[in-house]
Amino acid sequence: MKPAVRAGFVDVHAHFVTDSYVRQASAAGHERPDGMAPWPSWSAKEHLALMDRHEIATALLSISSPGVHFGDDAAARRLAREVNEYTAELARDHPGRFGSFVALPLPDVDGTLDEITYAFDHLDADGVALMTNTHGVYLGDQRLEPVFAELGRRHAVVFLHPTSPPSWEQTALGRPRAMVEYIFDTARTVADLLMEGVLARHSGLQVIVPHGGGALPVLADRITEFTKLFLPPHQSAATDVVEQLRRFSYDMAGTAFPRQIPALLGLVDPDRLLFGSDYCWTPPPVTDAHVAAIDAAEPPLPGSTWRSLTTANARRLFPRLARVTALG
Repeated sequence: MKPAVRAGFVDVHAHFVTDSYVRQASAAGHERPDGMAPWPSWSAKEHLALMDRHEIATALLSISSPGVHFGDDAAARRLAREVNEYTAELARDHPGRFGSFVALPLPDVDGTLDEITYAFDHLDADGVALMTNTHGVYLGDQRLEPVFAELGRRHAVVFLHPTSPPSWEQTALGRPRAMVEYIFDTARTVADLLMEGVLARHSGLQVIVPHGGGALPVLADRITEFTKLFLPPHQSAATDVVEQLRRFSYDMAGTAFPRQIPALLGLVDPDRLLFGSDYCWTPPPVTDAHVAAIDAAEPPLPGSTWRSLTTANARRLFPRLARVTALG
């Protein structure tokens, strides 16, 4: 009898670095990004080995914090193009195994619009990766309206990734910013998008929120209350925070169980959840533990597993993956 076909994870939260990128980021002062350990090593070979070990069919690669803009617009444009062409080449060299959320040189709006056009029209990008803020410019900032208008027109997938807030020297208390600051900067930029009406104006956007939504599951009702208190009546009536949050997708990178995902399921339906490993910033032994916890967790729907559920959700979001996410 032929063995049953098992769904291969689609990893929507997977990172890479190149030697060139690390050199340029380090030269700009990011020798220990966000207070973490020194830069991780990464190679396609090592990444594929980890994917095979955990039956990950496809990884959608992105540049993590601190992104590609280190203060100079021209340099950021060059670096974004460099890393985006690299991931496109990886996808060509390993059909079906890699895709990409391209880097954008925000807050340089003109350079970002050029890169969006190039990435979608020439590199077959799966979506874009946006840092929660860039040099203190959060995603609801009116200066970024042309960017969201273009992404909405293209019905683009927008993968959010946290970074250090501009006040981290005072708020992080000397600890790695990824521990707490990432979680709250995610909530901060999503609240900004909601209260500025960005997502209501550009309903074509498909947003992935990282790390199980961070603090959003417990803040959703509080944000709703404040929109009623502080937005004009016509605007607050049109800003249904919970409904908009329920339309997002959420990845399971990080410590998904035993508490994060059950809290998220109080806000959104299971069809909004996606798998994420956070490799290579999450070391292999920790990635192994996270995947084991996901595979062991009780699924939210009868007859499903977290593996089959998140893979089916990814196939709907990325139709091209339907052909490559089954493992014989």
